[in-house]
Amino acid sequence: MYLLHRKYATDPRHYVRAFLLIQQDMLDLFSYVEPSDRNLDTYSHRIQQLLMRTCVEIEANFTAIFLDNEFSVSGRNFTINDYKLINKSHRLSSFETRVPGWIGDHGIRQPFASWAEEQPLSWYRAYNKSKHNRHENFHLATFDSLIDAFCALNILLSAQFMDEEYGPGGKSIGLSGSDYFYEGDDGMEPSIGDILRVRFPDDWPANERYDFNWQELRNLEDPFENFDYAAYS
Repeated sequence: MYLLHRKYATDPRHYVRAFLLIQQDMLDLFSYVEPSDRNLDTYSHRIQQLLMRTCVEIEANFTAIFLDNEFSVSGRNFTINDYKLINKSHRLSSFETRVPGWIGDHGIRQPFASWAEEQPLSWYRAYNKSKHNRHENFHLATFDSLIDAFCALNILLSAQFMDEEYGPGGKSIGLSGSDYFYEGDDGMEPSIGDILRVRFPDDWPANERYDFNWQELRNLEDPFENFDYAAYS
C-alpha cells in the first residue's frame, strides 16, 4: 500500500501510461518484425523512432527519481553518467526481463548488466549516436537495441512501482491470448502491462533491505526518506 501514498512519487501514473503506449506500439511492431534472434540486426525508421521515444522516457524517469530525491548537479543537465548513480539505489543491473514468444536465445534480457562492470550501455549509445547523427549512425538503431531499451524502461518502472499501474479498478491495459503466455515456472513475475515478465534482484545486501511497519508509518505526513545520491557522486 505504500506505493499508493501521495508522497511516494510525483504523479507515477504519468510515467506508467507513457510506458503502456510504447508497449502497444511495440506489439504493433511485432506484427511486422518477428521477435526472433534472426531479426536482431534489423533497422528501420519505425524502429529508430521507437528507440528514441523509449530512451527519452527512460531519461524522464531517471530525472524524476533525482528530483523526487532532491538531487541536482550544478550548472548543467543530467547525463547518463549521472543516471548511473540510480543503479546504487535500485540495483537495476541485477534485474532480468523476458520477452513473450521470443524465438531463439536472446529473449531474456539484462539491459543494465554492464553497469555492474562499470561499462556503458550499448543500447543507450546506439540511441545517442543515432539521435545526434542519424544519417551516419542510422544502422545502429537496431531491433536488438530497441528490445533492450524497452526492457530497460520496464525494469525501471518495476524497480519503482512493482506491478502497480495506478489505474482505476486495476490494470490499465489487459493483453492476453495465445501469443502471450509462458510455459513452466521460470521464477519471473508479471510486470506492468502484463506482457513482459521480470525477475527482481535476489542479491540485496542484508543491511540495505527494508524493514518497516507500514501500519505505523502510513499516517505520517511524509513517511519516506530521500536517497542520498550526492554521497555516491
